Amino acid sequence: MTDAVVAGHICIDIIPTFDDDAPGDLSVLVAPGRLTEVGPAALSTGGAVSNTGLNMVKLGIDAALMGKVGEDLFGQAILDVVRRYGADLADGMIVTPDAVSAYTLVINPPGTDRAFLHCSGANATFSAADVRYELLDGARLFHFGYPPIMRRMYLNGGEQLAALFQHAQATGVTTSLDMSMPDPNAESGRVDWRAVLERTLPYVNVFVPSVEELLFMLARARFDELEAQGGALAGLTPTDLERLVDAVWAMGSPVVMLKLGDRGAYLRTPGALHDFGRAAPPDLEAWRSRELWAPCFVPQKLVGTTGAGDATIAGFLTAVLRGMGPEDALTMATAVGACNVEAANALDGVRTWEATLGRVQAGWARQPVANLEADTPPGWHWDEARGLWRGPYDLG
Repeated sequence: MTDAVVAGHICIDIIPTFDDDAPGDLSVLVAPGRLTEVGPAALSTGGAVSNTGLNMVKLGIDAALMGKVGEDLFGQAILDVVRRYGADLADGMIVTPDAVSAYTLVINPPGTDRAFLHCSGANATFSAADVRYELLDGARLFHFGYPPIMRRMYLNGGEQLAALFQHAQATGVTTSLDMSMPDPNAESGRVDWRAVLERTLPYVNVFVPSVEELLFMLARARFDELEAQGGALAGLTPTDLERLVDAVWAMGSPVVMLKLGDRGAYLRTPGALHDFGRAAPPDLEAWRSRELWAPCFVPQKLVGTTGAGDATIAGFLTAVLRGMGPEDALTMATAVGACNVEAANALDGVRTWEATLGRVQAGWARQPVANLEADTPPGWHWDEARGLWRGPYDLG
Protein backbone atom coordinates (compact mmCIF):
# COMPACT_ATOMS: atom_id res chain seq x y z
CA MET A 1 0.00 0.00 0.00
CA THR A 2 1.30 3.48 -0.92
CA ASP A 3 1.72 5.74 2.09
CA ALA A 4 0.68 8.95 0.39
CA VAL A 5 -0.38 10.60 -2.86
CA VAL A 6 0.55 14.28 -3.13
CA ALA A 7 -1.11 16.31 -5.88
CA GLY A 8 -1.61 19.90 -6.95
CA HIS A 9 0.72 22.73 -7.84
CA ILE A 10 4.27 22.21 -9.13
CA CYS A 11 6.74 24.64 -10.68
CA ILE A 12 10.43 25.39 -11.08
CA ASP A 13 11.90 27.81 -8.54
CA ILE A 14 14.69 30.13 -9.68
CA ILE A 15 16.42 31.41 -6.54
CA PRO A 16 19.27 33.94 -6.90
CA THR A 17 21.79 33.67 -4.07
CA PHE A 18 22.88 36.73 -2.07
CA ASP A 19 25.96 37.61 -0.03
CA ASP A 20 25.41 37.88 3.73
CA ASP A 21 25.88 41.66 3.51
CA ALA A 22 23.27 42.12 0.76
CA PRO A 23 20.54 44.68 1.59
CA GLY A 24 17.60 43.06 3.35
CA ASP A 25 15.20 45.69 2.01
CA LEU A 26 13.48 44.32 -1.09
CA SER A 27 12.66 47.82 -2.29
CA VAL A 28 16.41 48.52 -2.45
CA LEU A 29 17.27 45.25 -4.18
CA VAL A 30 14.75 45.71 -6.99
CA ALA A 31 14.58 49.53 -7.18
CA PRO A 32 13.81 50.81 -10.70
CA GLY A 33 16.98 51.42 -12.71
CA ARG A 34 19.18 49.58 -10.18
CA LEU A 35 21.40 46.62 -11.04
CA THR A 36 21.99 44.33 -8.07
CA GLU A 37 24.75 41.75 -8.36
CA VAL A 38 23.77 38.29 -7.09
CA GLY A 39 25.40 34.89 -6.93
CA PRO A 40 24.59 31.70 -8.85
CA ALA A 41 20.92 30.79 -9.07
CA ALA A 42 19.69 27.73 -7.24
CA LEU A 43 17.20 25.79 -9.32
CA SER A 44 14.68 23.65 -7.50
CA THR A 45 11.19 22.39 -7.99
CA GLY A 46 8.58 24.27 -5.99
CA GLY A 47 4.89 24.03 -5.17
CA ALA A 48 3.09 21.59 -2.91
CA VAL A 49 3.83 18.50 -5.03
CA SER A 50 7.55 19.13 -4.71
CA ASN A 51 7.92 20.91 -1.38
CA THR A 52 5.60 18.60 0.54
CA GLY A 53 5.69 15.46 -1.60
CA LEU A 54 9.43 15.19 -2.21
CA ASN A 55 10.22 16.13 1.37
CA MET A 56 7.94 13.32 2.54
CA VAL A 57 9.96 11.00 0.31
CA LYS A 58 13.15 12.29 1.97
CA LEU A 59 11.53 11.55 5.33
CA GLY A 60 11.00 7.92 4.32
CA ILE A 61 7.42 7.97 3.03
CA ASP A 62 6.45 5.91 -0.03
CA ALA A 63 4.70 8.59 -2.07
CA ALA A 64 3.22 9.09 -5.52
CA LEU A 65 3.18 12.56 -7.07
CA MET A 66 0.61 14.16 -9.39
CA GLY A 67 1.11 17.50 -11.11
CA LYS A 68 0.94 19.12 -14.53
CA VAL A 69 3.73 20.64 -16.64
CA GLY A 70 4.18 21.88 -20.19
CA GLU A 71 6.24 20.46 -23.05
CA ASP A 72 9.06 22.97 -22.57
CA LEU A 73 12.50 23.31 -20.97
CA PHE A 74 11.08 24.22 -17.56
CA GLY A 75 8.80 21.18 -17.71
CA GLN A 76 11.73 18.90 -18.54
CA ALA A 77 13.74 20.44 -15.70
CA ILE A 78 10.87 19.79 -13.26
CA LEU A 79 10.62 16.14 -14.30
CA ASP A 80 14.41 15.69 -14.08
CA VAL A 81 14.49 17.03 -10.52
CA VAL A 82 11.57 14.81 -9.48
CA ARG A 83 13.29 11.72 -10.92
CA ARG A 84 16.41 12.38 -8.85
CA TYR A 85 14.39 11.37 -5.79
CA GLY A 86 12.95 8.25 -7.39
CA ALA A 87 12.89 7.02 -10.98
CA ASP A 88 9.14 6.38 -10.88
CA LEU A 89 8.10 9.56 -9.04
CA ALA A 90 7.38 11.38 -12.30
CA ASP A 91 5.07 8.61 -13.55
CA GLY A 92 1.97 10.39 -12.25
CA MET A 93 2.86 13.74 -13.82
CA ILE A 94 0.84 15.07 -16.74
CA VAL A 95 2.76 16.68 -19.64
CA THR A 96 0.54 18.91 -21.75
CA PRO A 97 1.32 20.69 -25.03
CA ASP A 98 -1.41 23.24 -24.33
CA ALA A 99 0.27 25.27 -21.57
CA VAL A 100 3.69 26.44 -20.40
CA SER A 101 5.27 25.06 -17.25
CA ALA A 102 4.94 27.11 -14.09
CA TYR A 103 7.92 28.98 -12.69
CA THR A 104 8.64 31.20 -9.70
CA LEU A 105 11.37 33.79 -9.26
CA VAL A 106 12.12 33.67 -5.52
CA ILE A 107 13.79 36.80 -4.13
CA ASN A 108 15.09 35.61 -0.78
CA PRO A 109 17.82 37.89 0.69
CA PRO A 110 19.30 37.13 4.13
CA GLY A 111 17.41 38.37 7.15
CA THR A 112 14.01 38.98 5.55
CA ASP A 113 11.03 37.04 4.28
CA ARG A 114 11.02 36.09 0.63
CA ALA A 115 9.05 37.61 -2.25
CA PHE A 116 7.77 35.74 -5.30
CA LEU A 117 7.15 36.47 -8.96
CA HIS A 118 5.02 33.57 -10.21
CA CYS A 119 3.59 32.20 -13.44
CA SER A 120 0.97 29.48 -12.79
CA GLY A 121 1.28 27.98 -16.27
CA ALA A 122 -0.14 24.47 -16.61
CA ASN A 123 -1.35 24.50 -12.99
CA ALA A 124 -4.15 26.84 -14.03
CA THR A 125 -5.62 24.05 -16.19
CA PHE A 126 -5.50 21.31 -13.53
CA SER A 127 -8.95 19.86 -12.84
CA ALA A 128 -10.53 17.10 -10.77
CA ALA A 129 -10.29 14.82 -13.80
CA ASP A 130 -6.48 15.04 -13.73
CA VAL A 131 -6.24 13.03 -10.50
CA ARG A 132 -5.62 9.30 -10.93
CA TYR A 133 -8.12 8.11 -8.35
CA GLU A 134 -7.22 4.47 -8.87
CA LEU A 135 -3.93 5.20 -7.06
CA LEU A 136 -5.87 6.51 -4.07
CA ASP A 137 -7.55 3.14 -3.60
CA GLY A 138 -4.24 1.75 -2.35
CA ALA A 139 -3.03 4.84 -0.47
CA ARG A 140 -3.42 5.87 3.16
CA LEU A 141 -3.21 9.66 2.66
CA PHE A 142 -4.10 12.11 -0.13
CA HIS A 143 -2.68 15.63 0.13
CA PHE A 144 -3.51 18.49 -2.26
CA GLY A 145 -1.91 21.91 -2.28
CA TYR A 146 -2.22 25.49 -3.56
CA PRO A 147 -5.70 25.84 -5.12
CA PRO A 148 -5.49 29.69 -5.01
CA ILE A 149 -2.90 29.55 -7.81
CA MET A 150 -4.68 26.79 -9.75
CA ARG A 151 -7.45 28.69 -11.54
CA ARG A 152 -9.83 25.83 -12.33
CA MET A 153 -9.80 24.83 -8.66
CA TYR A 154 -11.51 28.06 -7.55
CA LEU A 155 -13.75 28.90 -10.52
CA ASN A 156 -17.52 28.46 -10.08
CA GLY A 157 -17.33 28.55 -6.32
CA GLY A 158 -14.65 25.86 -6.13
CA GLU A 159 -16.70 23.29 -7.99
CA GLN A 160 -13.63 21.33 -9.18
CA LEU A 161 -11.89 21.44 -5.82
CA ALA A 162 -14.94 20.13 -3.99
CA ALA A 163 -15.50 17.41 -6.59
CA LEU A 164 -11.87 16.34 -6.32
CA PHE A 165 -12.03 15.97 -2.53
CA GLN A 166 -15.44 14.33 -2.54
CA HIS A 167 -14.18 11.71 -4.97
CA ALA A 168 -10.91 11.28 -3.08
CA GLN A 169 -12.51 10.81 0.34
CA ALA A 170 -14.94 8.25 -1.11
CA THR A 171 -11.95 5.95 -1.76
CA GLY A 172 -11.37 5.68 2.00
CA VAL A 173 -8.13 7.64 1.97
CA THR A 174 -7.44 10.30 4.62
CA THR A 175 -7.60 13.70 2.90
CA SER A 176 -5.42 16.75 3.54
CA LEU A 177 -5.56 20.26 2.06
CA ASP A 178 -3.05 23.12 2.01
CA MET A 179 -3.64 26.59 0.60
CA SER A 180 -1.51 29.47 -0.70
CA MET A 181 -1.99 33.21 -0.37
CA PRO A 182 -4.35 34.64 -3.02
CA ASP A 183 -3.05 37.67 -4.90
CA PRO A 184 -5.20 40.60 -3.65
CA ASN A 185 -4.76 42.36 -6.99
CA ALA A 186 -5.69 39.39 -9.18
CA GLU A 187 -8.68 37.14 -9.81
CA SER A 188 -7.84 34.82 -6.91
CA GLY A 189 -8.01 37.75 -4.51
CA ARG A 190 -11.62 38.45 -5.50
CA VAL A 191 -12.84 34.87 -5.00
CA ASP A 192 -15.35 34.17 -2.23
CA TRP A 193 -13.00 31.80 -0.41
CA ARG A 194 -15.44 31.22 2.42
CA ALA A 195 -17.89 29.76 -0.10
CA VAL A 196 -15.13 27.62 -1.68
CA LEU A 197 -14.13 26.24 1.72
CA GLU A 198 -17.72 25.64 2.79
CA ARG A 199 -18.09 23.50 -0.31
CA THR A 200 -14.79 21.62 0.09
CA LEU A 201 -13.98 21.17 3.79
CA PRO A 202 -16.72 18.59 4.49
CA TYR A 203 -14.48 16.20 2.53
CA VAL A 204 -11.15 17.24 4.15
CA ASN A 205 -9.88 15.38 7.22
CA VAL A 206 -6.78 17.51 7.82
CA PHE A 207 -6.59 21.21 6.93
CA VAL A 208 -3.10 22.79 7.05
CA PRO A 209 -3.10 26.40 5.76
CA SER A 210 -1.00 29.28 7.05
CA VAL A 211 -2.72 31.63 9.46
CA GLU A 212 -2.27 34.54 7.02
CA GLU A 213 -4.04 32.61 4.27
CA LEU A 214 -6.94 31.68 6.52
CA LEU A 215 -7.30 35.20 7.90
CA PHE A 216 -7.39 36.56 4.35
CA MET A 217 -10.06 34.05 3.37
CA LEU A 218 -12.30 34.03 6.46
CA ALA A 219 -11.55 37.21 8.43
CA ARG A 220 -10.44 39.84 5.93
CA ALA A 221 -11.10 42.80 8.24
CA ARG A 222 -8.89 41.26 10.94
CA PHE A 223 -6.25 40.41 8.32
CA ASP A 224 -6.15 44.02 7.14
CA GLU A 225 -6.01 45.26 10.74
CA LEU A 226 -3.05 43.04 11.58
CA GLU A 227 -1.27 43.90 8.34
CA ALA A 228 -1.61 47.61 9.18
CA GLN A 229 -0.01 46.89 12.57
CA GLY A 230 3.08 45.35 11.02
CA GLY A 231 1.99 41.97 9.70
CA ALA A 232 -0.52 39.27 10.55
CA LEU A 233 1.93 37.31 12.71
CA ALA A 234 3.10 40.24 14.84
CA GLY A 235 -0.21 40.95 16.57
CA LEU A 236 -1.70 37.48 16.35
CA THR A 237 -3.44 36.21 19.49
CA PRO A 238 -4.66 32.76 20.58
CA THR A 239 -8.18 34.14 20.28
CA ASP A 240 -7.57 34.75 16.56
CA LEU A 241 -6.51 31.12 16.14
CA GLU A 242 -9.43 29.73 18.10
CA ARG A 243 -11.96 31.76 16.10
CA LEU A 244 -10.45 30.63 12.81
CA VAL A 245 -10.59 26.98 13.83
CA ASP A 246 -14.17 27.36 15.04
CA ALA A 247 -15.05 28.67 11.57
CA VAL A 248 -13.28 25.74 9.90
CA TRP A 249 -15.03 23.23 12.16
CA ALA A 250 -18.37 24.73 11.20
CA MET A 251 -17.48 23.90 7.59
CA GLY A 252 -16.55 20.30 8.36
CA SER A 253 -12.76 19.76 8.60
CA PRO A 254 -11.83 18.35 12.04
CA VAL A 255 -8.02 18.40 12.36
CA VAL A 256 -6.58 21.87 11.79
CA MET A 257 -2.89 22.76 11.87
CA LEU A 258 -2.09 26.43 11.25
CA LYS A 259 1.41 27.38 10.14
CA LEU A 260 2.59 30.46 12.03
CA GLY A 261 5.89 31.29 10.32
CA ASP A 262 8.66 31.99 12.84
CA ARG A 263 6.12 31.60 15.66
CA GLY A 264 5.77 27.87 15.06
CA ALA A 265 2.60 25.87 14.48
CA TYR A 266 -0.80 25.56 16.15
CA LEU A 267 -2.92 22.41 16.29
CA ARG A 268 -6.52 22.03 17.39
CA THR A 269 -8.84 19.03 17.17
CA PRO A 270 -12.48 18.48 18.18
CA GLY A 271 -13.90 16.12 20.76
CA ALA A 272 -15.00 13.58 18.16
CA LEU A 273 -13.09 12.21 15.18
CA HIS A 274 -15.15 9.98 12.88
CA ASP A 275 -14.38 8.36 9.53
CA PHE A 276 -10.79 9.59 9.56
CA GLY A 277 -9.69 7.33 6.72
CA ARG A 278 -6.85 4.84 6.34
CA ALA A 279 -4.21 7.15 7.86
CA ALA A 280 -6.03 7.30 11.19
CA PRO A 281 -3.51 7.13 14.07
CA PRO A 282 -3.60 3.87 16.06
CA ASP A 283 -4.47 5.83 19.22
CA LEU A 284 -7.20 8.06 17.82
CA GLU A 285 -8.39 8.84 21.35
CA ALA A 286 -5.15 10.76 21.95
CA TRP A 287 -6.12 13.16 19.14
CA ARG A 288 -9.46 14.20 20.60
CA SER A 289 -9.91 17.68 22.15
CA ARG A 290 -6.37 18.95 21.66
CA GLU A 291 -5.00 22.50 21.52
CA LEU A 292 -1.22 22.83 21.16
CA TRP A 293 1.21 25.52 20.04
CA ALA A 294 4.74 24.38 19.20
CA PRO A 295 7.49 27.03 18.92
CA CYS A 296 10.06 26.89 16.15
CA PHE A 297 13.42 25.25 16.66
CA VAL A 298 16.50 27.46 16.30
CA PRO A 299 18.22 26.72 12.96
CA GLN A 300 22.00 26.44 12.77
CA LYS A 301 21.87 29.25 10.21
CA LEU A 302 18.88 30.91 8.61
CA VAL A 303 19.64 30.69 4.88
CA GLY A 304 16.17 31.00 3.33
CA THR A 305 12.51 30.42 4.12
CA THR A 306 11.42 29.09 0.73
CA GLY A 307 9.14 26.10 1.24
CA ALA A 308 9.33 26.19 5.05
CA GLY A 309 5.56 25.90 5.43
CA ASP A 310 5.40 22.96 3.02
CA ALA A 311 8.23 21.24 4.88
CA THR A 312 6.33 21.76 8.13
CA ILE A 313 3.34 20.01 6.54
CA ALA A 314 5.62 17.19 5.33
CA GLY A 315 6.84 16.68 8.88
CA PHE A 316 3.33 16.72 10.30
CA LEU A 317 1.82 14.32 7.77
CA THR A 318 4.81 11.98 8.03
CA ALA A 319 4.36 11.88 11.81
CA VAL A 320 0.65 11.08 11.37
CA LEU A 321 1.49 8.27 8.96
CA ARG A 322 4.03 6.95 11.48
CA GLY A 323 1.30 6.76 14.12
CA MET A 324 2.57 9.52 16.41
CA GLY A 325 0.43 11.41 18.89
CA PRO A 326 -0.39 15.10 18.46
CA GLU A 327 2.45 16.44 20.64
CA ASP A 328 5.09 14.52 18.72
CA ALA A 329 3.47 15.23 15.36
CA LEU A 330 3.48 18.99 15.95
CA THR A 331 7.03 18.86 17.31
CA MET A 332 8.28 17.01 14.22
CA ALA A 333 6.39 19.43 11.97
CA THR A 334 8.31 22.39 13.39
CA ALA A 335 11.57 20.41 13.40
CA VAL A 336 11.34 19.61 9.68
CA GLY A 337 10.39 23.24 9.00
CA ALA A 338 13.49 24.42 10.90
CA CYS A 339 15.73 22.06 8.93
CA ASN A 340 14.25 23.49 5.74
CA VAL A 341 15.38 27.08 6.42
CA GLU A 342 18.99 25.95 6.70
CA ALA A 343 19.18 25.81 2.86
CA ALA A 344 18.28 28.27 0.10
CA ASN A 345 15.80 26.03 -1.68
CA ALA A 346 12.81 24.03 -0.48
CA LEU A 347 14.46 20.57 -0.44
CA ASP A 348 18.16 20.55 0.42
CA GLY A 349 17.79 21.48 4.10
CA VAL A 350 15.43 18.64 5.02
CA ARG A 351 17.20 15.63 6.55
CA THR A 352 16.14 12.04 7.04
CA TRP A 353 13.46 11.27 9.60
CA GLU A 354 16.01 9.63 11.88
CA ALA A 355 18.43 12.57 11.69
CA THR A 356 15.67 15.07 12.39
CA LEU A 357 14.33 13.06 15.31
CA GLY A 358 17.88 12.80 16.64
CA ARG A 359 18.23 16.60 16.72
CA VAL A 360 15.00 16.90 18.69
CA GLN A 361 15.96 14.17 21.16
CA ALA A 362 19.39 15.76 21.66
CA GLY A 363 17.74 18.86 23.13
CA TRP A 364 17.48 21.14 20.10
CA ALA A 365 16.77 24.67 21.38
CA ARG A 366 13.45 26.35 20.60
CA GLN A 367 12.67 29.98 19.91
CA PRO A 368 10.37 31.79 22.36
CA VAL A 369 6.83 32.71 21.26
CA ALA A 370 6.79 36.39 22.18
CA ASN A 371 3.07 36.90 22.85
CA LEU A 372 2.81 33.77 24.99
CA GLU A 373 6.09 34.26 26.86
CA ALA A 374 5.53 37.93 27.72
CA ASP A 375 1.84 37.83 28.57
CA THR A 376 0.47 34.31 28.90
CA PRO A 377 -3.26 34.30 28.10
CA PRO A 378 -5.67 32.69 30.57
CA GLY A 379 -5.78 28.93 30.26
CA TRP A 380 -2.44 28.60 28.46
CA HIS A 381 0.58 26.97 30.08
CA TRP A 382 4.05 25.83 29.05
CA ASP A 383 4.74 22.09 29.09
CA GLU A 384 8.46 21.94 29.81
CA ALA A 385 8.70 18.18 29.29
CA ARG A 386 7.18 18.32 25.77
CA GLY A 387 8.54 21.74 24.79
CA LEU A 388 5.21 23.25 23.72
CA TRP A 389 2.28 25.35 24.92
CA ARG A 390 -1.04 23.80 25.90
CA GLY A 391 -4.21 25.81 25.40
CA PRO A 392 -7.38 25.96 27.48
CA TYR A 393 -9.17 23.47 25.21
CA ASP A 394 -6.43 20.84 25.48
CA LEU A 395 -7.57 17.72 27.35
CA GLY A 396 -4.46 15.63 26.65
